[in-house]
Amino acid sequence: MPSPATATAAAAGAPLHRRPCAPRRLVQASSCSLASRALVEPARHAAPAPLLVRRPRPSLAVARAASPDAATGSSRSPASGGQMLVFVPPHPLIKHWVSVLRNEQTPCAVFRSAMAELGRLLIYEACRDWLPTITGEIQTPVAVSSVEFIDPREPVMVVPILRAGLALAENASSILPATKTYHLGLRRDEETLQPSVYLNNLPEKIPEGTRVLVIDPMLATGGTIVAAIDLLVDRGVTSKQIKVVSAVAAPPALQKLSNKFPGLHVYAGMIDSEVDERGCT
Repeated sequence: MPSPATATAAAAGAPLHRRPCAPRRLVQASSCSLASRALVEPARHAAPAPLLVRRPRPSLAVARAASPDAATGSSRSPASGGQMLVFVPPHPLIKHWVSVLRNEQTPCAVFRSAMAELGRLLIYEACRDWLPTITGEIQTPVAVSSVEFIDPREPVMVVPILRAGLALAENASSILPATKTYHLGLRRDEETLQPSVYLNNLPEKIPEGTRVLVIDPMLATGGTIVAAIDLLVDRGVTSKQIKVVSAVAAPPALQKLSNKFPGLHVYAGMIDSEVDERGCT
């Protein structure tokens, strides 16, 4: 983890500006090239009309995807209806690490550490009120006490999309007491923007009720993340069992996910306003 002084200097060292996005194959070749996908102008929290982002709890910022003034939208329970929900946690550390990632002056080593720290915070938020627990009693130094633990018999399935997802998922095992990691590799055709699978370590059948975290740093056109979730659904997982963790999300990807996977939850460090002609944020 970079020191606060180093990270702050990287975050504030130079003005932000838009630069051409690197092709998808370059992103897979090096974690440092993720910077070309993340260095974007500050975006409003906006997306096409059918997508809805709600406030499930006071600790999460809410953006109503149909409106740029999302953070001031009305509150509803996430349990009502089957619409996809998008969460942008307002934690200052999340904002800090997103800023470090977006700064083109950030060194490669700091960039990777910042991605890992951002992943740690987003995974923490995604697992709130989601993990299975068991109760029991323990003997403390002074008395017997009732306690609660995460149930180790139900490990969370972590699916990083290679290679970019590896850095964002780096701290998953240090946060979650019980995890199983399955790698999924997809590459995108830079002309058609359609994904193809080159590595699939998913089991043929996923146990019923398994909770799944899908980790992909950038949701741009949505082709890759939709293909990844399709593979999980084919193995028995429902969209309500899946949470997507991403550093940056854009409206085209969010719209595709909303149309196809009702009940899905997406946790993002920020929502960008658009994608370029290459399908990048």
